[in-house]
Amino acid sequence: MATWLAWPHEASDWPGKISPIPWVYTEIVRHLHRREVVHILVNDAKREAAASRCLQKSGIKFSKIQFHRWPTDRVWTRDSGPTFLVNEHGQRGLLDWHFNAWAKYDNWKNDDQVPARVAKATGLPIRQPLFNGKRVVLEGGSIEVNGHGLLLTTEECLLSDTQCRNPGVARADYENMFGEYLGIKKVIWLNRGIAGDDTHGHIDDLARFVGPKRIVLAVESNPSEENYQPLQENLERLRGMTDLDGSRLEVIPLPMPSPVVFSGQRLPASYANFYIANGLVLVPTFNDLNDRKALGILADLFPDRDVIGIHCGDLVYGLGTLHCMTQQEPAGNVL
Repeated sequence: MATWLAWPHEASDWPGKISPIPWVYTEIVRHLHRREVVHILVNDAKREAAASRCLQKSGIKFSKIQFHRWPTDRVWTRDSGPTFLVNEHGQRGLLDWHFNAWAKYDNWKNDDQVPARVAKATGLPIRQPLFNGKRVVLEGGSIEVNGHGLLLTTEECLLSDTQCRNPGVARADYENMFGEYLGIKKVIWLNRGIAGDDTHGHIDDLARFVGPKRIVLAVESNPSEENYQPLQENLERLRGMTDLDGSRLEVIPLPMPSPVVFSGQRLPASYANFYIANGLVLVPTFNDLNDRKALGILADLFPDRDVIGIHCGDLVYGLGTLHCMTQQEPAGNVL
């Protein structure tokens, strides 16, 4: 397995606060490179040199780092990067969803080229999902799979904001596409995402598979907090759902941190945005009392992996954290 990420460069994503972000990335790479290869996208030679200086100061071994000089608009590789596929024979391929920067920014064309560039670099075959002859707009953070035919997503993201993504595409259409392109047998629809999420309710801040039938779900304990009601609704909905053989899913509540606000803006701080790597789970933390609780819950769920907290109080100002910035490449063969 390897991890793909893009080195931070777009200052407007962290207005007035970008200076610590390369060091947050460095800390993430420091942990990852001990377990697997890390592919880092850099806009040019100057950016590569700057990234190298940060990594070198932290004692990172460059034998496990591969730089790629590909221009990017932003660095949220989960959403702009390819979806890696592995079939039952261990053969791999890529899906290239259309990326339009969540219909929020005009500069997205560099990011939309990332999957094709990864395909060329890896030699993996690539396929563009289509609906009625048009490329399907989808971000990796909007879906979560268990590898056994189940997919999690939200109605807020794919159905209530259709003008942002795929006008005219209905629930059944998405389910058919997920079946065709991802081998999904059943889609589990939750309602809304967390407060502060500007991606219209991405699932990776909300609910994650931690086993074929086991899901952690972000839950707010304070009834006066704006996340309380929508997260309770998702909890009730998920507890009533079943897997492919009709068995109830196991739902483990994951606490939310206290609201994180900067310059009057609510930020999408969530422990559910963790990243699973080889022998490792990196978990966003926020200098909050619930940091320890979340780390403890996830440590119990991943007894064969080291569960490590990464402070994301600065990173989340860019409206994403660890899962949002990374894309995993599983091991396997070429399809």
